[in-house]
Amino acid sequence: MTDRGAAVDLYWVPLGAGGHFVRLNGRLYEALAARRGKRPRFDLYHSALIVTVPDGAFVVEQTWPIPRGRKADRGVVAEGAVGIRLAGRLRVLRYEIRCWPDGVVADLDEAVSRLRLTDDPATAGRLLALVPDAPTPVWGRDELGTGEMWNSNSLIAWLILRSGLDIDEIPLPPGGRAPGWDAGIAVARRHPAATPEAAPLEGSVR
Repeated sequence: MTDRGAAVDLYWVPLGAGGHFVRLNGRLYEALAARRGKRPRFDLYHSALIVTVPDGAFVVEQTWPIPRGRKADRGVVAEGAVGIRLAGRLRVLRYEIRCWPDGVVADLDEAVSRLRLTDDPATAGRLLALVPDAPTPVWGRDELGTGEMWNSNSLIAWLILRSGLDIDEIPLPPGGRAPGWDAGIAVARRHPAATPEAAPLEGSVR
């Protein structure tokens, strides 16, 4: 927490950190994507936000699969389907969007970087207020016509841009790629009138 009691911190975590199944599937996906795009393979990352305001710290993320337990205990504000829309009737094929007070980011200790996006209280509060209104298209599909699938990175990119932060100044880890990131940017930029003036990037810690 800063002297003003506000911060927005972005974390880059290797895809599948702590889980062999997700890591293996990520590598297979990237191998196919690289072959199709005739490009080198990259390391894959997913993102999470920790937003601090005077009321406390909130974990903002989109996760799947959904665990058992009370949604309120995890700060769930929205849900969506995984794979196909009809599948969303089943808990195991739904994702959830969390704005979790004093929450926990799985595998945060394996994050390769933490980037302080701002310590402006108004921007931090604005980002938190946007979370319940985030899009909830089908995870892993391109329902919104961006040319890229929607996933957890899409949510984070959408929130950053819509809150007024300059997303063009945010670097990915060297040699890394964040699938879905550009989809969130594309959807956010379809409604520029609702996006406040961009706030400057404060600096980074690695």
